[in-house]
Amino acid sequence: MPNINGPKIERVSFKMFAAGEAARAGEFEPGDFILTHGDAFYSKLIRFGQRLRFRGPNRKYAWWNHAAMIVSKTGDLIEALGPGVERTHLDKYKPTEYHLVRLGSLADHRDRQQVIDFAEWSLGEKYGWLTIVNIALTLLLGGRFDFGIDGQTICSGLVAKALERTNAIFDRASSNIMPADLARYFQVTPPAEGGTSKGMKPRSES
Repeated sequence: MPNINGPKIERVSFKMFAAGEAARAGEFEPGDFILTHGDAFYSKLIRFGQRLRFRGPNRKYAWWNHAAMIVSKTGDLIEALGPGVERTHLDKYKPTEYHLVRLGSLADHRDRQQVIDFAEWSLGEKYGWLTIVNIALTLLLGGRFDFGIDGQTICSGLVAKALERTNAIFDRASSNIMPADLARYFQVTPPAEGGTSKGMKPRSES
């Protein structure tokens, strides 16, 4: 069973796709997810906040500021964006660098179906702006006062809550998990500095 520090990472693999590249059908399964990175103001704000918590050897995980769940073999995504939780497609991330995280044996067929069912159930939820405020206060004040708002979610919180339907166990409230937390749990290492172009993140992204 996974320990409190996150999933058993030996079951998991990841692959980077540079700007202009794209994962093809067969390279992923429903229930896998992506982590990506952007340079918009809000994206930079998320990374700044993450760096308040992730220091030393964990600082590298603050590279990422968005996560999205894959829910079909053809690349359909469900993700929490500014307008709320929406169905999109992996193709929208072709212009930007992203990492595909493959769960492998961490999730069996039944687990993956539950991940999809939860993500589908979340469609239409509002974006968790109050959750972002809570995370910011926790980071700034160093407290442990975590709360979630029913009917609201953030991108990485949606992914984490869906992954709780697998063998993944997290050491923090899933609703408040940040993209850097997911990267740390699954040990997704960022590309070498200057080693790849980030490209352009979709404008609709949070």
